[in-house]
Amino acid sequence: MIKGVIFDLDGTLLDSMTVWSSIDREFLDENGVKDIPPDISDIVKKMTVDESSQYFIDRFGLSCTKEYVIHRIEEMVRDRYENKIPLKPHAAEVMDFFDSRGIPYGVATATYKGLAEAALRRCGVYERIGFLLTDREYPQGKNFPDIFLGGAEILGTQPCDTLVIEDSLHCIETARAAGFVTVGVYDPVSEADSKDIMKICDHYVRSLDEIINII
Repeated sequence: MIKGVIFDLDGTLLDSMTVWSSIDREFLDENGVKDIPPDISDIVKKMTVDESSQYFIDRFGLSCTKEYVIHRIEEMVRDRYENKIPLKPHAAEVMDFFDSRGIPYGVATATYKGLAEAALRRCGVYERIGFLLTDREYPQGKNFPDIFLGGAEILGTQPCDTLVIEDSLHCIETARAAGFVTVGVYDPVSEADSKDIMKICDHYVRSLDEIINII
């Protein structure tokens, strides 16, 4: 029986993955990097913000500080999070369902905390979530289960009765290895991983409203 839920943010609750698939190239181009690898977004998607910023400096010989990279990328995406990025279809409907069942939920994300909060507030759902955990609290990111375990602790649940809803393969791998019940959510940006996601997750949905049939 599911007693609590941990949502991912980008690609799961927010229709925002195309922002991140383009921002890396925009930043590197702005800083004079030529011959940017076509798979650069795939390379850094498993990294925390801190790790990816240092990677850009080391890989491309940038003369700026890690703090500058972090700040500049946040600047570049801020307008989109504060004013443009929408909820994915049926996100609010699924929250309504969990509310009707008395099932608490929160969000765990690698996105900058300020941006995540701004988008959730604008979309009218920030006050509904029980927590917002980011790599500010868990700097190891989602390659380690701590952020999910922290969410379960806040929810007052055990991994075996906590649903983790994610669109990224490595995040699902981490959550499942820690004993959580996992739901893989289709997102066009992660389509290349969809077959692998379907193999390892407990449930797979192409639309968030399908989650209602799982509980």
